[in-house]
Amino acid sequence: MDTILKSQKTMTNILLTTLNARYAHSALGLRCLYSNLHELQPQAKIVEFTINDQIQTIAEDILIHEPKIIGISVYIWNALETAQLIEILKKVSPTITIVLGGPEAGYTPHRVDFSKADYIISGEGEVAFYELCKKLLEPICPQPISVRGEPIELQHPSTGSGRTVTQIIKAPLPDLKSISMPYSAYSDDDIAHRTIYVEASRGCPFECEFCLSSMDEKVRNFPLDELLEEFEILWQRGARSFKFIDRTFNLNMTFANRILDFFLSKEPPYFAHFEVIPDHFPDVLKSKIALFPAGSLQLEIGIQTLDPIIAKGINRPLRVEKIYENIRFLENETSSHMHLDLIVGLPGETLEGFGRNLDKLVSLASCEIQIGILKNLSGTTLSRHDKEHGIIYSDTPPYDILQNNNLSFIQIQKMKRFARFWDIFYNSGNFEKTVKLLWTRSAQTDDDELPAVFDNFYAFSEWIYTQTLSTWKISLERQIKLLYDYLIVIQETDVVQKAFMEDLEKRPDKTIPFFLRKSTIEKSESGKNITPKRQSNRI
Repeated sequence: MDTILKSQKTMTNILLTTLNARYAHSALGLRCLYSNLHELQPQAKIVEFTINDQIQTIAEDILIHEPKIIGISVYIWNALETAQLIEILKKVSPTITIVLGGPEAGYTPHRVDFSKADYIISGEGEVAFYELCKKLLEPICPQPISVRGEPIELQHPSTGSGRTVTQIIKAPLPDLKSISMPYSAYSDDDIAHRTIYVEASRGCPFECEFCLSSMDEKVRNFPLDELLEEFEILWQRGARSFKFIDRTFNLNMTFANRILDFFLSKEPPYFAHFEVIPDHFPDVLKSKIALFPAGSLQLEIGIQTLDPIIAKGINRPLRVEKIYENIRFLENETSSHMHLDLIVGLPGETLEGFGRNLDKLVSLASCEIQIGILKNLSGTTLSRHDKEHGIIYSDTPPYDILQNNNLSFIQIQKMKRFARFWDIFYNSGNFEKTVKLLWTRSAQTDDDELPAVFDNFYAFSEWIYTQTLSTWKISLERQIKLLYDYLIVIQETDVVQKAFMEDLEKRPDKTIPFFLRKSTIEKSESGKNITPKRQSNRI
């Protein structure tokens, strides 16, 4: 057995790791660190896991490499699992040095216990992590360790265990023109099977209080020519899906246009994802977006709220009419796929106010609308609203809102289920025609009146939960049956059947559930609709 284990070992001094949300994701941050280790890079290795992997198995797979330093990227989705991993690693191999980075570790006070880590790097770590590793790997490590000749700022949280406290390094902002880009650190297997994350800039000029990007108000750009050369290399290696993590891709028109030109010069199929500012689409940008073929461009647009008063309260700029104009353009004059974001629980916003936002977005575009629950992320200034609005958050990740003066705990719970069912029945695209019957069953009395999307889907969400008592592991066949049962009570039978058949015809296998088979409506000579015998004895 020892011989087998030894044959599996690949000894390395520095192991970079994280727990991704799923296998298809890849950690750009790890690759940024790896690419800037300079002469230490041959001693380093990237090993990634998922939050669904067993923690003890992850520890085993890490320790088999016999690392001296373990660098772990910590995010809101893996904070609890990372804390468990650190505890195991330190118990079985206490001499290993554990260094944490990432937004969940970099901001204090910590709400998850990371006290067993040796170092935490706060901020962008390319320079700080390299210099720390260089010092730690010296035969005799001088004290105190310093970064760029400046003393490290240390914090000493009380551990009560008598062990050396965690040292927190305030990393200097790296010059994006001088650091190495991370894209060569993507393996061929990554390119074939994982999402390739890229970035053209860091920072955000806005100060939205719920967002970590607002902490770095200065936008810094990577050197564009070098960046495009790296993209070309990725393309030649077979990459066809590029997901940009920039918060404000369309802020700098020079950058945005040249990057869009890079993709427009390529032969489809390819896929590019950008997060864009909703009110900044100059004509030159619109003209380029209109050139992208269907399925090649996805735009994530953070709406969050359409109420100017609510937006002002959280320092979010909002030009509502410009947003409407741009969404209409993207919906009607381009083939781009839009992903719009709304947040439940913003300070001062009522459930009715959120409902109006949703009604308006659905009236503007037939795209994906992601409904998020407000989270109080470490490092943001959102807590300043807590007293005025009676906001209470969970103390464990993802630190989502539990209640406020406008929304009770029960209402928040219901909206969490609403968001999940919205993903299943609306965002999935499986019921494109059918789901709209929930709010189009009666004629509107006023041409300017918005469809009552929120109210009707809320009622549907409440009913669904009484049938399932769960929001997960609902098979597609059961989804079809549930939606059918609900609609058949409030709609004409033939209308429901027609919409279902149109949606189900788009399924790859074109499989029709038993209760809908041969349910097309036949016309009698008199022109009246006749329900087939099988359908007349439905369910």
